[in-house]
Amino acid sequence: MREIVVCGEALVDVVGTSASPAGAGGGLPPLQPALGGGPFNVAVTLGRLGSAVSLCSAVSTDTYGEAIVSALRSAGVGTSLLQRRAEPTSLALATIGPGGGAQYSFYVEGTADRQVSDPGPLASTVAAVCFGTLSMVLEPGASVYESLLRRSHGEGRLVIVDPNIRPAVIADPDAYRRRFASWTSSVDIVKLSDEDAGWLASGPDGTTGDEWLAAGVSAIITTAGAAGITVRTRHTELTVPAPPTQVVDTIGAGDSVVGGVLRHLDRIGALSSVAVAELDADQWRATAEFAGEVAAVTVSRPGADPPWASELASD
Repeated sequence: MREIVVCGEALVDVVGTSASPAGAGGGLPPLQPALGGGPFNVAVTLGRLGSAVSLCSAVSTDTYGEAIVSALRSAGVGTSLLQRRAEPTSLALATIGPGGGAQYSFYVEGTADRQVSDPGPLASTVAAVCFGTLSMVLEPGASVYESLLRRSHGEGRLVIVDPNIRPAVIADPDAYRRRFASWTSSVDIVKLSDEDAGWLASGPDGTTGDEWLAAGVSAIITTAGAAGITVRTRHTELTVPAPPTQVVDTIGAGDSVVGGVLRHLDRIGALSSVAVAELDADQWRATAEFAGEVAAVTVSRPGADPPWASELASD
């Protein structure tokens, strides 16, 4: 059995809609809590789609933490790599604009997920390890995950990174850009949005896809909303249009793409560095089409609510 381990934070999104009318007397519109965090969303996507997956994270013992663990188990996500801690759960305030796009503010000081410790050796059945979002920025956890990333690649596991850039939590952008570039020799797949790509390329320490591919990355998967998903390797570049859908909000869209990519690679037996490096254009096209189908369902309903396998025509 091939297993996937997703590494990083699970938190609570507190969602407000900027288009909503203010309450009586000019008060604020109501806020709706929802479970989230990029790595949490990826793990839930994979679990719902039928892959063997676990989340490696530190999760609070507070009420929100209990809800996180329950949701993971309900989605079929393994919890043996979770570390339970007394610190509170991180919060992300997400404001949804008229077009469905989300803007975030974060409340992460002294929270549980930042205190993750090294999980030790991963099981021999773990074929792929996924990293991203706040967990690769906020210390001391970021250094723990960076060490696991490099170790996983050295052990021959497939490594995928989705930086999912949140400028509000990056105190030193140039230092982060240098750090990201240093990972690329240990990464097989980089998934990012077109906005992430532009941010990483800017400034004196910016780098681009050309440099990541030269460093050893096998594939760069870039999302651009309604414009679709682009896959670039050393040998090919292709773009798959986004399926038509009614967008409610974009929370979890990119995370669903990551989950869709890994699920499809799992289905075709390509959860290894060697296999990913050898995929041809048709295989990448099919992978991107499946990931787009997964994301289209997610954005059609509020919050990060990825589909179950039974909701997809192609699974």
